[in-house]
Amino acid sequence: MKRLAGIIVIAASLAACNLGSYDDAVDRFNAGRPPAPPPDDGGSGGGGGAGFNPVFSAIQANVFTPNCATAGCHSGGNPSASLNLEAANSHAMLVSVNATQDAGVQRVNPGNPNLSYLITKLEGPGATGQQMPPNNPMPQADIDVIRQWITDGAIDDTAQPSVPVRVSSLSPAPGTTLDAAPASVIAGFDRDVDASTVNANTFILEASGGDGAFNNGNETQITAASISLASARSAVFDLTGVALGDDTYQVTLEGTGASTILDLDGNALDGEFTGAFPSGNGTAGGDFMARFTISTPVAIEPTLDSIQAVVFTPTCARSGCHDAVSERALLNLSDADTSLAQLRDIPATQNNAKLRVVPGDPNVSYLVE
Repeated sequence: MKRLAGIIVIAASLAACNLGSYDDAVDRFNAGRPPAPPPDDGGSGGGGGAGFNPVFSAIQANVFTPNCATAGCHSGGNPSASLNLEAANSHAMLVSVNATQDAGVQRVNPGNPNLSYLITKLEGPGATGQQMPPNNPMPQADIDVIRQWITDGAIDDTAQPSVPVRVSSLSPAPGTTLDAAPASVIAGFDRDVDASTVNANTFILEASGGDGAFNNGNETQITAASISLASARSAVFDLTGVALGDDTYQVTLEGTGASTILDLDGNALDGEFTGAFPSGNGTAGGDFMARFTISTPVAIEPTLDSIQAVVFTPTCARSGCHDAVSERALLNLSDADTSLAQLRDIPATQNNAKLRVVPGDPNVSYLVE
């Protein structure tokens, strides 16, 4: 008789209120509580319209966080129905994801609120299990806002656009001339990079071969002692033990081709460089290239051979100047023997009262003047 009475109560509640499925009524009966009141339709006496806009951030703040992502419900590591509605997870776990209670229906079907299991659970009829939120159905005006958000495509307005990683700095700085070889080449980035993509195939240093050009086939690729990340945004081409001679060098960071530097979102380097940082043209995929020069000062010794090699030959004995053909000012400085013969104790052509070089007295030597 008790079982028959229970069935009669359940049937009566379903007939009178149309509040859900047989399972819903059984749940309420077993819990010893009466059926929940019908949802507020937002009309007279129903509390009026929703106080938030049909955008995801507002729905999260006004609905999911206070009503759903609570202890023992849709939060934590083992959420109800495997659905975590905390702010960091909710959009990814709702949109285009099949419901665990009805695998053939998406929790949120973008553009289709009537085919979204979330709406079914909020409005009640036809849902498996309880209407949500339990014991406190949501006003229809609030549900309509969620419906509108789904109709508009269920966009996550909190998501930041994925901007490809760019080069934000380089040391040695592009275009500089160094008087000694650097200990390393360091590239800085404006986003965290995938460490596995920074290697000898994507971080390249080349010497020009002495001509300053990188398109004639005589370039030499430099092998690093190591290539690594000093931090998530700093790559180091270590030159410890690597001999770099005087030359022009080109640094290339690959953003195109089979091997590219990627950020943690999988975007290829936006590397095009026009002389100012950060690099890039706003589109993923572009090589970064910049050059620096090493020009080591040569120490001059107080000998004729050293002076000839460092001063006279490269700077004076040039075509049209003090070479063997031109002999500007009747002075040929093309080799050490000729230079000595034409400098020591020889009157200057521009001032016959003075000798070009007076042995032992540089202060009265016309060459020094």
